[in-house]
Amino acid sequence: MTQGSSTRIAIRPRRPATADPALVRVLVAAGAMLFVALFLLVPLVAVFSEALRKGVAVYLASISDPEARSAIRLTLLTAAIAVPLNVAFGLAASWAIANFEFRGKNALTTLIDLPIAVSPVISGLVFVLLLGTRTPLGGWLADHGLRIIFAEPGIILATIFVTFPLAARELIPVMQAAGSSEEEAAVMLGANGWQTFFRVTLPKVKLGVLYGMVLCNARAMGEFGAVSVVSGHIRGSTNTMPLYVEILYNDYRFAAAFAIASLLTMLALATLALKSWLERRGATRIPEAQLGETERVAA
Repeated sequence: MTQGSSTRIAIRPRRPATADPALVRVLVAAGAMLFVALFLLVPLVAVFSEALRKGVAVYLASISDPEARSAIRLTLLTAAIAVPLNVAFGLAASWAIANFEFRGKNALTTLIDLPIAVSPVISGLVFVLLLGTRTPLGGWLADHGLRIIFAEPGIILATIFVTFPLAARELIPVMQAAGSSEEEAAVMLGANGWQTFFRVTLPKVKLGVLYGMVLCNARAMGEFGAVSVVSGHIRGSTNTMPLYVEILYNDYRFAAAFAIASLLTMLALATLALKSWLERRGATRIPEAQLGETERVAA
């Protein structure tokens, strides 16, 4: 190369990482849709078709049976008690973990995950060993008219135990991401603790609260393992909807079993619809300035 000469270097434009060949995109999308159809849509269609196979009259009679009404009532009652308690615990735990440094913080974070790591059946057995009528504490409670195991309180306790990490696990990262600058400003402006919590903190994390409630409610209504151990399967008394479905199926009452299963399916679909709505709202929500609200707190 002589002095003064120039060399042209052709730079090939880099292909975007997401610009995969059309055939690859089609195959991946088709595989995902096939998986969803085989493992989600087909079972859903099968549940509703089996539930309505003998007609609407049999379907309505199955879900209006006294034992079915008892199972539905107990399931709704359990969820109505477990979900608010778990959300309250999740708010308290996430507030403490996100805003304070204290001894045992890592231990608390680990213990919150314990019900997820332990089998629900083992969780139920633990309650039987602690609160059964043949144990000192359970016997004393029974003598004073409070029966835990093989009664509604045991079902509620077992459900609370297996579901309480769900709300906390949703709220902890939300609290950590939100920070505490608005709370500090509210306190400096004269707000007390309750005002700061209800008018600054809670509005910031309300989507996380709602999302945790949705997940907790879905698990509470569909819990089987722990509830099966502590319920005693007393018909018309301690059977939730999942337990009642098993009893009907074992009794070869398939139409009634699928009718109750269809109710659980509709609850699950409603939960998923609410979950998707919350995700879309959280993804498209533009963060708003909190200064005006912070100033109103002290008013």
